Amino acid sequence: MAAPTCQPSTEAVWRSHQLALRRFIHKRVADSFAAEDILQDVFEKVHASLHTLQQPELLPGWLFRIARNAIVDYYRRARPGASLPEDLAGEKPATGDALFMELAECVQPFIDALPADYRDALILADIRQLPQAEVAKRLDLSLSGAKSRIQRGRSKLKALLLDCCRFEPAAHGGIAGFEQKHRGSCR
Repeated sequence: MAAPTCQPSTEAVWRSHQLALRRFIHKRVADSFAAEDILQDVFEKVHASLHTLQQPELLPGWLFRIARNAIVDYYRRARPGASLPEDLAGEKPATGDALFMELAECVQPFIDALPADYRDALILADIRQLPQAEVAKRLDLSLSGAKSRIQRGRSKLKALLLDCCRFEPAAHGGIAGFEQKHRGSCR
């Protein structure tokens, strides 16, 4: 018999994810009252169905899928037959956390701001997902030199991001939400 999984409470889910879900919904729904109604609907659905979630580590993706579907329903009710906004029209990857996708768009200017040596190593290793040995070969470095550049690039990128943004940690690791510390001060 399998060991029971520890289910988070609806309150814990709300505390951990409401900021990210609110931002996700408000970005896609211009009417702030409607966006707040959608957020409430999402958490009503979560409250009713949280006990059915078999794998708690899939919670963020599950939440954003519920939010996305609620937004689609809102647009279909508002204008039956109208086409959906472009970012909702195509199905998002099932494993894709919408917050991750949103954050990825914001990170590119910070990567571009890194010194070229670190930027190139970071792009090859973390964006293109090349093995460190291949990074070393492409950059004409020793393996330890490539590892060092990648780690220093990550450290510099982290410092830039932490200087500009405030991150909300997720209950099971990762990021539950983020916001810019000072409007207009970041790259």
